[in-house]
Amino acid sequence: MIPFIPLIVLSVALNAFAQLFIKKGMLTLGELHLDIAFVLKALGSAYLWAGLFCYGVSVLTWMVVLSKVNVSVAYPFLGLGFVLTLVLAYWIFGEPLDVYKIIGIVLIGAGLVFLSMARG
Repeated sequence: MIPFIPLIVLSVALNAFAQLFIKKGMLTLGELHLDIAFVLKALGSAYLWAGLFCYGVSVLTWMVVLSKVNVSVAYPFLGLGFVLTLVLAYWIFGEPLDVYKIIGIVLIGAGLVFLSMARG
């Protein structure tokens, strides 16, 4: 399990960055409208393309992870995505980070420490 933690973290980080890129793209595009003008504008958004690219690479790395690690051990590491996204959203977008979110981060981290010590 331990040798695959960097690959798991890479996949989760790529997924988190995908969220952030898409958020930034939507901030620049404005409210979603399903008309041709919006679609054309969205197709020209480098942020949206970066988000989709991160998602794609994340899925590919996750496939490698699941071919090597039990899903019952790997899947909970997706909780790192919550931590990373929350911290980066605070830093990049100025989103609120209160004591309850910090407690949640600590609890997720503690759970992942125990999971990384699992033998299966």
